Amino acid sequence: MFSKKQSFIKGAIIISFGGFVSKILGAVYRIPLTAFLGGEGMGIYQMVYPLYCILLTVSASGIPTGIARLISSGNGAGAEKQAFSLYGTIGIVGTLLMYLCSAPLAALQGEGAINLCCVMLCPSVFFVSVLSVVRGYFQGRGNMYPTAVTEISEQVIKVAVGCALAYVFRNDITLAVASTLFAVTVSEIISTVIAVVWYLKSRAKQPLFNVVRVPYSAIIKYTIPLTLTAIAMPASQLLESIAAVRILKEMTGNATALYGIFSGCAVTIVNLPVSVTYGLAAASVPQISPLAEKGDVGGAKAKAYKALLITLAISLPAAVILFALAPFAASLIFSSLASEEKAVLVRLVRIMAVNAVTLSLVQTSSACLTALGRPIKSTVTQWTTCILRVGITALLIKYTSLSIEGAAIAANCSYLVAALINIWYIIREKSGRGKTYENNFDRFRHGRIRADEGS
Repeated sequence: MFSKKQSFIKGAIIISFGGFVSKILGAVYRIPLTAFLGGEGMGIYQMVYPLYCILLTVSASGIPTGIARLISSGNGAGAEKQAFSLYGTIGIVGTLLMYLCSAPLAALQGEGAINLCCVMLCPSVFFVSVLSVVRGYFQGRGNMYPTAVTEISEQVIKVAVGCALAYVFRNDITLAVASTLFAVTVSEIISTVIAVVWYLKSRAKQPLFNVVRVPYSAIIKYTIPLTLTAIAMPASQLLESIAAVRILKEMTGNATALYGIFSGCAVTIVNLPVSVTYGLAAASVPQISPLAEKGDVGGAKAKAYKALLITLAISLPAAVILFALAPFAASLIFSSLASEEKAVLVRLVRIMAVNAVTLSLVQTSSACLTALGRPIKSTVTQWTTCILRVGITALLIKYTSLSIEGAAIAANCSYLVAALINIWYIIREKSGRGKTYENNFDRFRHGRIRADEGS
């Protein structure tokens, strides 16, 4: 059962279920985490993540969709083998960079605890890059189970190890935060082992003929634009964390705690409904890319519109529920926060409830653009809107009385603009230009076969 290809709807449900359970576990994890670390500890925890996400994005984030696009097109057999060596190397470089940047980042953000936190977290950059290749391989073959299972295993292990270590070191905030980040590394190591074993079993029966190796340039063609797209968000979060905390420190003594409530608490709650629609984005790629490769742009766009409409149908009610139940969610998940901090959290969640719709549309539309063979367009969209987000955040916090709520409003504006631009790109797509790589690869493949025959 776990090795078979699924239909679009079934695949979307499987991967959405995995993503949703993962997010629920992550949200539940915040209950003991907030109790052990407090607002200041959560602020330190979130200040480490932007650098981690940037390096993780470079070494891993473009891989699943890019490899899935290659394999599902029918011309990317064996692409995952090349990706293992390429992104395994990049993952090692990312781990070393995070280690080397730990001290400078701590100095830049004015928080000494960040140094040890980065050191504890940096090994996971390599393991996630390997894990992402396996996920992309299975997604390209239409099998969403490995992605769902490894996402859930990541969270279960992180929650269990993180809670245990945070409790043991609860009296030392630096060690407590660092140990919870070390739990992330442990979870990625174990999940990667599970995924690699799954992959090796699926590859137990090798074909009698030699599969033509996919050139590195073909892998880079799709993964690099996706990487640049994905890196925009953590890059903006890193700049936002620096700008927001520094500006807030001029106005209040609890700047780190306020940013922790925004980034570590409010964003966690808002991302819960967004995780449900993640499956639609992942499942759209193997449905749309074969049509785009054949030149059936009309059929490919019809599939894209269907995915966007389903995304809208799920996310709209979720946004309404999120707005209505913000006080309940804040009290349930972050019960250890002080009443004043909880009031700030409720306001932030209600302001950002619209992101349940806009961010869901952004992730689905970005996947659709990749499947249509136009990943660079979502890259342009993401960088434009993320620069906009940092600028609006700094202006609203510094020149208005909104405080941290200015960051929430800035997020709303940027995601709305990103969703509208991506959808406009999809509507205007008229040609089969997404076939460029596949045509080039066909020529490469046939030339290689003829050369082999003549030798």
